[in-house]
Amino acid sequence: MSESDKNNLFTAQHKIGSGFGATSTADDVLRGIDLGGRLAIVTGGYSGLGLETTRALVRAGARVVVPARRPQTARENLAGVENVEVDELDLGDLDSVRAFADRFLASGRTLDLVIDNAGIMACPETRVGPGWEAQFATNHLGHFALVNRLWPAIEPGGARVVSVSSRGHHFSGIRWDDVHWRQQDYDKWQAYGQAKTANVLFAVHLDALARDRGVRAFSLHPGGILTPLQRHLPREEMMANGWIDEDGNPIPQPGFKTPEQGAATQVWAATSPQLDGMGGVYLDDCDIAEPAPESGERAGVKAWATDREQAARLWELSAELTGVNAFAA
Repeated sequence: MSESDKNNLFTAQHKIGSGFGATSTADDVLRGIDLGGRLAIVTGGYSGLGLETTRALVRAGARVVVPARRPQTARENLAGVENVEVDELDLGDLDSVRAFADRFLASGRTLDLVIDNAGIMACPETRVGPGWEAQFATNHLGHFALVNRLWPAIEPGGARVVSVSSRGHHFSGIRWDDVHWRQQDYDKWQAYGQAKTANVLFAVHLDALARDRGVRAFSLHPGGILTPLQRHLPREEMMANGWIDEDGNPIPQPGFKTPEQGAATQVWAATSPQLDGMGGVYLDDCDIAEPAPESGERAGVKAWATDREQAARLWELSAELTGVNAFAA
């Protein structure tokens, strides 16, 4: 195969004119789509954007498995939502990831959609597992191990894996010499940025590995939304940003989305026929995002997050750290 042919396998990182946008909701992008008989896993699918994603998928006919670090809270939040089952999963604990995956595989079911939605943001310096930095470990390594362990159940010829990243990936590329912040003073926002870059690179390389089997992967920025993701931020910081008032009430923000709008891009990524035959790209506002400008506003996707060599390098590092690689020769 020529280099030109190889390049043609990769979806261009440019808008396709989906007809949807920043104000589209999850129900909008699912209108006319029947997910009957489809099975999805949505990590963190009981809070914030994950909860809206779960509800929208169920309304379209899907059955949804919600792995949760707090299963009882998940059951309470999902009370009354049909076709949902809750199981226990702590993405910061690889033993928990393995146990969840083993339980699912033992059920003999196949997966059509995996939405890696759960995450933490800008938390104080925290260590999990063998001393790993918590944001990189939870947001990236936990999902990496989960998808690789679930790989035998992921349906060939149409399944999609969606990695929920953030425009926060602009804060930092991968800190190859110190991914776990052992050598420098911890910066919670740069650590978050590295984890979100990792979410994009994961989708880039998974898509390259899995496309021959008909499985495609996407990453995305859901938009600015006030959800429990901000739970680690001091009230003073959120007040200084103008997000909440002194009583803790959200202040409407230009450009901020509702949870229903925030869930739209990940639902579009997981289900839209407009993306058939595509993959490995970063999405924003229910469309493929443009590459980020070299300077100016934080928009689009940074080159360091879509670099295929860095994506392959991160995959190998992640496989080494977690001890899991479904694609090992």
